[in-house]
Amino acid sequence: MNQALPTVSPTLWTTRSSRVRKTGTWRTAAPHYHATPAPCLAACPVNGRIAEWIGEMRNDNLRRAWDVLVDNNPFPAIAGRICHHPCESACNRQFHDQAVSICALERVAGDAALAAGWRFAPPAEERGERVAIVGGGPAGLSAAYQLRRRGIQVSLFESMPKLGGLMRYGIPDYRLDKAVLDGEIGRIVDLGIDLHLGHAVGGAEALQALRERHDAVYLATGASLAKRLPGLDYGKAWLIDSAEFLAAANSGAPVACGERVVVVGGGSAAMDVARTARRLGKQVTVLALEPEAKLPAQRVEVDEAVEEGVRFVCGAMLRSTQAGPAGLALECVRVDFAPGAKRGEFSVTPVAGSAFTLEADAVVPSIGQDADVERWRALVGAHGRVLGTDRTWRTSAEGIFAGGDVASMDRFVTQAVGMGKQAAIEIARYVAGEPAGDGFEVGATVPFGEINTHYYPGAERNEAATAAPEQRLQGFGEVQRALTAQQAHDETQRCFSCGTCTHCDNCYYYCPDIAIEKTDVGYAVKYDYCKGCGLCVEECPTGSVTMRAEAML
Repeated sequence: MNQALPTVSPTLWTTRSSRVRKTGTWRTAAPHYHATPAPCLAACPVNGRIAEWIGEMRNDNLRRAWDVLVDNNPFPAIAGRICHHPCESACNRQFHDQAVSICALERVAGDAALAAGWRFAPPAEERGERVAIVGGGPAGLSAAYQLRRRGIQVSLFESMPKLGGLMRYGIPDYRLDKAVLDGEIGRIVDLGIDLHLGHAVGGAEALQALRERHDAVYLATGASLAKRLPGLDYGKAWLIDSAEFLAAANSGAPVACGERVVVVGGGSAAMDVARTARRLGKQVTVLALEPEAKLPAQRVEVDEAVEEGVRFVCGAMLRSTQAGPAGLALECVRVDFAPGAKRGEFSVTPVAGSAFTLEADAVVPSIGQDADVERWRALVGAHGRVLGTDRTWRTSAEGIFAGGDVASMDRFVTQAVGMGKQAAIEIARYVAGEPAGDGFEVGATVPFGEINTHYYPGAERNEAATAAPEQRLQGFGEVQRALTAQQAHDETQRCFSCGTCTHCDNCYYYCPDIAIEKTDVGYAVKYDYCKGCGLCVEECPTGSVTMRAEAML
């Protein structure tokens, strides 16, 4: 007699669930969610969370974007106009088509805040520690802002009648409207700062007295000593200091310089002098050691100067000056220029038989400025032409910190803002009796190869418009315009949001094992079931999910 065999059901039918199949034991690597710094953040002088605030703008939340911006930089409207934007040179988008117009977007947020009258929130609590800041330029104001946010009392000493330093007295209105400057400085002052305007701290003895009355001191006195060209008689009326020239022009005072002006130098300050002189109706020639392709000024500054009628004589140097009844005869020679290993170092070799003459009524040397370190040397040690500091901006004198141009050769406004922020963080630690930090290195960033560019079709970069050259020369109105609302919206769409999760749900939908689950703050991996196939990583458009090798379970 044939017996019927028992029926055996598959396990799935028996358990009614696949959860017993913990396929995660198969994998050798697993995905992990983590926020990784974008290259733009690492390159940003203030380490601003660029991907985050652009994301807020993309979601039409300008106020939140501004809040994220000013966490690191209280001057977004200023930076959006004058920053040298190294973030854009680091932007991953440049390897796909063109870098994102980060600087122009920052201006949009900054201008919106000024128009709406947004203010900084007062400190959550007031503390008893008091810090003195010497210098009311970008580094000093940045430090004051960050210290007041932490409730620390701040006394600020500025030798000039108004705050701003280089931003007020060195940058022309056509680059930075002073109403913008006043608006962003005013917000900082409103946090409650004990201001001492027109008050110079004379030297080491006065600095020591200041230190004794405060828990710490931050030196941010900038670089105020003009470098001098050899062989020139600085007592002559036709030789004009570049800083004095710009300060006079910025204040509306007349500048006696004749009709023909030769500006010596190729940096941003030289461009400011040359373009200011053009607005005063002068014939202007720029004489620079560097060949045109290696001028230290930003390329846009050079291009706009050319548009405005500035003549460039590059790869040449001034040898001597002869004054005569018809004006000045500047004896010059062509040179071979070779940059040195360090910033500011170079060598020049005159080219035989290349002498030539330029005619002028005034010469404005604009070859940079040095910090007045001798003023403090009896109390604070110096390293060459700047005050000596460690990586947390502490000097050799107990309780005295320094930053900006007096402590660094990185002569950019936003570099100074970043130094002020970093110093404030360390000063707050110091006055609280906490140990010094480890510095401010960002670490590894998201490489372009981790961005899934399939999700980013090619899109042309949105550029801000500029005033026509003939319009520029009519006065000191701003040259650069703001992006339109549509341009700004379109530009935010171009940002890869490198290393920042945008909650797009790609990982959730593409996971073949349903091993990704949504949480209140993002996503989580159910490692019991994840086989480590890496599909979530491949489909992530921002590089915020990565695979990490691990031992088999």
